[in-house]
Amino acid sequence: MSKKTYIQISNEPIFSIGAAADLVGLSVQMLRLYEAEGLVLPFKKASSHRLYSEADIERIRCIRKMINEEKISIVGIKRLLALIPCWAIKNCSKGNRENCKAFTDHIQPCWFKKKTSNGCENATCRLCPVYQNISNCASLKQILNQVEHIEL
Repeated sequence: MSKKTYIQISNEPIFSIGAAADLVGLSVQMLRLYEAEGLVLPFKKASSHRLYSEADIERIRCIRKMINEEKISIVGIKRLLALIPCWAIKNCSKGNRENCKAFTDHIQPCWFKKKTSNGCENATCRLCPVYQNISNCASLKQILNQVEHIEL
């Protein structure tokens, strides 16, 4: 049996939106749509130019695969992402969970929610382990497979 080797994918924002679009075979407008829908969170420079990391590129490839091969809509993808147990990943207290829309709502991913006083109000979602841990379809599947074992 062979041992699998995993390569760490960089979260360093280095690709312009045009370069990212070329790498994944999408238009710039489609990348902006993915961003507007909360599927990807590019780094934004002070000049508002977007930059994408290798992890973002892998995430976009996963999204495209779900849309093109699995025939999952953008709404369906958002619902899958909303199932990620952010409270477990971030070890939120029961009090924080009770006041958190991401804990009770299964429509949008946690990073798309208005941040209230639940422990995430000062967080940068792009840097959050909840967002960073789903850099590809395999990591998303692994996290979703663990959901049934998470204690509420």
